[in-house]
Order: sequence, then structure tokens, then C-alpha cells
Amino acid sequence: MRRLGWLFDPKLVTVVLASTLVVVVGGLVQVSFGAYSMTPGEAWRAVLNPDVVFNIQAWNAFLLGGEVPDMHERSLIAWNVRLPRVFVAIIVGMNLAVSGAIFQAVTRNELASPFILGVSSGAGLMILLTLVVFGSLTAFLPLIAATGGAVAFLIVYAIAWKGGTNPVRLVLAGVIVGTVLGSLQTALFFFADDVGIVQSAIAWTTGSLTGTDWQQVRLALPWTVVAVGLALVGSRQCNVLLLGEETAKSLGMSIEKVRFALSGVAVLAAAASIAVAGIVSFVGLIVPHIVRNVVGSDYKQLIVGCVFVGPALMVAADVGARLALNPVQIPVGIVTGLVGGTYFLYLMRKKSNLGEI
Repeated sequence: MRRLGWLFDPKLVTVVLASTLVVVVGGLVQVSFGAYSMTPGEAWRAVLNPDVVFNIQAWNAFLLGGEVPDMHERSLIAWNVRLPRVFVAIIVGMNLAVSGAIFQAVTRNELASPFILGVSSGAGLMILLTLVVFGSLTAFLPLIAATGGAVAFLIVYAIAWKGGTNPVRLVLAGVIVGTVLGSLQTALFFFADDVGIVQSAIAWTTGSLTGTDWQQVRLALPWTVVAVGLALVGSRQCNVLLLGEETAKSLGMSIEKVRFALSGVAVLAAAASIAVAGIVSFVGLIVPHIVRNVVGSDYKQLIVGCVFVGPALMVAADVGARLALNPVQIPVGIVTGLVGGTYFLYLMRKKSNLGEI
């Protein structure tokens, strides 16, 4: 129990409880509003309907793709139409926050994120290439996006390698690769003749949860469990990396192997998010920073905090994206970009040493 004492740190417990409350309230709002509107009480009863919650056939349909059993109309709308969007937001927020936290440890820079290190740009380029050139492969778009992100980071790692890597070279290589791939994305828009394709591409490259269902949950959930589990296991290595390379070597750590392995976990988490929601900006950047300011830099607590704060931010942002211009729904990435950009402008004015952890 002593080893798990850090889990009961008052600051971490506060973060977990506050984030859970945001997710519950945001999810309830998402379930309540739509073409078929419900009061909060009706939405709550529909979500907690025991005929669904304790129905094995229903969970088989949701998680394994089986046939949806008969249920009350409100419960059907809540569970089969609206809650999947909330669950995808939770998964995406969790993955991006954990990915950003790991990348920040690997680079020892709190401004690192999947976007900065080229993962998002690689995924976005493959999405656009598929939509514009290989339209027949759109059924495989999530897997293609994940592959693009992974390949982009391998390119970043190869460019940064010079008898080993270091945090500065990784960030610089990421910026270079991200800029080049971003330029190629822009160029591809000129080859798209179909307005529908352009709109679909914009939704993917901006980040959107519109139209998500249980299929996206089934696609991302297994990889999310693996990525978060590995992140928790690797939290000790993240703490050692933050001590500096010389200290890490003196403790017997094989820095390059650990750095590459942790980066692989971060890419897996980011790819799982990109595969179902496209490129959602700033979540992987600001969530670790927010959690670090509250609970400190211990990665055991930081990863746990990110697992809860990431979903809270995504669910809240998606509520804003869905209701701000109702009935028009804007991509959630626009909301996270506005929130993230504003937050970092505030930090730049407040902190003089923003960047290095």
C-alpha cells in the first residue's frame, strides 16, 4: 500500500474527481440535446436504464458489433447514437494527453506534442492523399492515418539520429518534417475537384467527432488500453529521463532504447486518436502542462492526471463544438485550438522560462 500512496495525494484526487465531474456533466448535456431533445432527468434515466446497463446482448452489440436488442426509444437514442460520441471524446482526450506527456518527457520540453513532432502532420497527409487520389480506400482511412503518423515519426527519429538523439534535435526534426508535410497537405487541396472530398478532408485535418458511433469506439479502445497501460508502466523511465542524460546513464539506463520505446507508446496513443477523430490540436500540448502545474512533475501522478483531464477537456470542447452554433456543428479541433492558443498566450505572458521541463 505504501507504494501506491501517491495515488491518494490530495491534489491528484482533486484533479481526478473534478475531471470526472466535467465528463459526467458534459456527457449528460450531449445526451440531452439533439433533434430528439430530452430533459436532463430523462437523459439520466435513459443512460442508467438497467435494461441496457445490465444487458449482455446490448454490450455485445456496442463493443463487438452484434445486433442491438430492443430497448426504450430514449435509451436507444442515448446509447446507440449520442453516448458513442462521448466515449470517443473520452478516448481521444486520454490518448492525446498521454501521448503529449510522454513526448514532453522524451524531449525534456513541455512544448512537445504529437503535432510538434510530426505525427499529426504525417497522419493528415495520408488522409488527404487517400481522399484526393485513392478514394476507393476510404474504408481503411483510420488505419492509413495511424500508419502515416507512425511513419512520420520514424522519419523524424532518423533525421534526429547522429550517433544517438537528443531532445533538441528531435524537436527541430519534428518541426522540419511537420512543416514539409503540412505544405504537401495544402498542395493536395488544389487537386481535389469534389467539394464533398474537400469538406471531408477539412473535417479530418481539423479534428471532428461528428458522426462517430460504436465502430470508432471498437476501433480505438483496444489500442488505448495498451497505450495507457504501457505509459503507466513507463512512468518511472520518464522520471529518470527528466534527470538528464548523464544521470540516466549513471543509473544504468539505455537512453536510446528507452527513448525510442517510449516514443513508440506515444505514437500508438496519438495514432489511436487520429484514426477516429482526425487531428485535434493542442490537447496533447496543454493537458500535461495543466496537470503538471497542479500535481507536479512526477510522471506516475502526471500520467494518471492526464488520463482524466484529457477526457474532461475533450468532452467539454465537444459540447462547445456541438452547441455553440446550433444546429451547425463545428469541428472540435477548432474549439481546442482556440482554448489552447488562448491558454498559451497567457502562459507566455506569465512565465519567462516556458519550454524546458
